[in-house]
Amino acid sequence: MATYENLLLELQHGILKITINRADKLNALNIDTIKEIKNAIQQVYDDPEVKGAIFTGAGQKAFVAGADISEIAEINDVTARNFAERGQEVFAMIERCTKPVIAAVNGFALGGGCELAMACHIRVASDNARFGQPEVNLGLIPGYGGTQRLTQLVGKGKAMELMMTADMVSAEEAKALGLANHVVPQEELMPKCEEIMHKIMSKAPLAVGLVIDCVNAVYTKDENGYQTEANSFARCCTSEDFIEGTNAFLEKRKPAFKGN
Repeated sequence: MATYENLLLELQHGILKITINRADKLNALNIDTIKEIKNAIQQVYDDPEVKGAIFTGAGQKAFVAGADISEIAEINDVTARNFAERGQEVFAMIERCTKPVIAAVNGFALGGGCELAMACHIRVASDNARFGQPEVNLGLIPGYGGTQRLTQLVGKGKAMELMMTADMVSAEEAKALGLANHVVPQEELMPKCEEIMHKIMSKAPLAVGLVIDCVNAVYTKDENGYQTEANSFARCCTSEDFIEGTNAFLEKRKPAFKGN
């Protein structure tokens, strides 16, 4: 099992809680932290005990307040593409994970932090959360998929405005835009995420994973999402969970899904 210096991992009741643990840096993402996030999400993929994951940040001020500026200042035209592609690869792993991944956004989610949150399947924000892509303040643009995912979530016009002005939006505005699913008081943030996760975990795991695949197909170039849906529907219909789910419905009992 991987060891971590910048993350805290805790597995309870099938939920892997992944905490970015750099509170003194407002949990800013450096290269080592990105590598550790890759290892952590690989554990979500590989460990059958893990049914879903929740990302959050240490402390009460920030989820992730951006990338580590001291590292960004050192990159050049040779290393910049690799820097961006490495982060894009890790965040794509999160987005494509067939187990549910929730972002518990406790405070600032700026730059790479907003990009991390957007890569998760669901975002729950504390009422003090702030979202933004302020890279133009540094003479940069988002590099971890932010130009793509923000546009998908809030639409072209608003995404253009937010990325060109570097404005932050409040938790409530993020919810209104479709960037956040829920807004709760900070002390209720993790319980709300766990409530959602347990509800998802009570459903058929194969079907949940195929929902993720099909929704992602909407935004995947050269993939016919309707065909992906039809193929996934057919796959569900040959599963043991489908038999269990339909039998449980007819017998008026709760299903006992096994994920196959």
